[in-house]
Amino acid sequence: QVQLMESGGGVVQAGGSRSLACTAYGNIFNINSMGWYRQIPGKQRELVARISSGGNTVYADSVKGRFTLSGETAKHTVILRMNDLKPEDTAVYHCNALYAPDSRLSYEEAWGQGATVTVSS
Repeated sequence: QVQLMESGGGVVQAGGSRSLACTAYGNIFNINSMGWYRQIPGKQRELVARISSGGNTVYADSVKGRFTLSGETAKHTVILRMNDLKPEDTAVYHCNALYAPDSRLSYEEAWGQGATVTVSS
């Protein structure tokens, strides 16, 4: 069983900054990738940013240049630094990890419970 511990949600004014941290705990042999997704009520969950074990990072077009994902999958921790926040960034942010519990490398997916970020105008 793998759990993702998230921290850093809260209320921030438009133009401000906030960081979200996520650490994976549990029966982990290898992590292929970790990242953050967000969900706005009534809409589908969407990718915000993701980093692979090789260090390659992808971002949603809407956050490029404003958000930075750092960390290392080998350390089971990633941090999403969000700058120049906009009201449309208001959402529940969920951490995600694609991990293998043992050397057979049969990857499974884990999700965090979510951290709410509210950007006030």
